[in-house]
Amino acid sequence: MTDASGKQQNTAAFYGQAVASFSLAMAATAIGIFKLHADAWVRAFLGIAVLYLVTSAFTLAKVVRDRQEASARPYSPFEKL
Repeated sequence: MTDASGKQQNTAAFYGQAVASFSLAMAATAIGIFKLHADAWVRAFLGIAVLYLVTSAFTLAKVVRDRQEASARPYSPFEKL
């Protein structure tokens, strides 16, 4: 099933799975860093590194999406194929 604009829509289940997966990964990483037998400054450094990695991943995903949307041909239903 496609929609008139030609954009693909994600299902609610896919969205929920993505949110749950991200939440579980962040929680597991936070618990792992908290339980790590190391000095506080080492745990703090790892925590900041994880946050930086997450923000970079979001930025990269947005840049890739924007580039794909910019290179896609606009949909025109009356265009001759």
